[in-house]
Amino acid sequence: MNKHRYVNYYEDLQVSPNADLETIERVYRLLAKRYHPDNRVSGNSEKFDIITTAYKFLSDPEKRAAFDAKYEDALNHKLKAMSKISSSEGLENDQQIRHAILSILYADRRQNPSDSGVGSWRLEKLLEWPEKILEFHIWYLKEKGWIQRVDTGGYAITASGVEIVEENGSILGKYRLLTDQRG
Repeated sequence: MNKHRYVNYYEDLQVSPNADLETIERVYRLLAKRYHPDNRVSGNSEKFDIITTAYKFLSDPEKRAAFDAKYEDALNHKLKAMSKISSSEGLENDQQIRHAILSILYADRRQNPSDSGVGSWRLEKLLEWPEKILEFHIWYLKEKGWIQRVDTGGYAITASGVEIVEENGSILGKYRLLTDQRG
């Protein structure tokens, strides 16, 4: 196992940070069957060890609470690092800004498929870009049909926007799931 990799137990177990214990147990059992070293078709001892460790952390309330605090800090650190892109550096950075917005909305849609939406204030906070910078990019993304305004006043990615993120990859990487902090 790579000892230097960032450990994201939610990603390892393929569950949302909002998953309840029953869901965590169900997913673990499914993945454990798939990756158990005795499974001749899909056994993988390294993946089995990874999901077992994730399950041990996420199924223990104290360990999960401690991990959640670190997870939130790591997510915010990653998002803030992305936001260091200066809007004054030209067209390539404009594309990076739009891709960052799409990546956040993609993560939110994956976590809340039927009830997604991230407000302007939350985007400003996550990306640390002023409203004036985001206005242009949100306008552009709406015009392209990659995002839409939702009933709550926020923005959600469309199916076309999902395709763009999947073609180009999410810049959130391992941090593709957002915690439920709507704004």
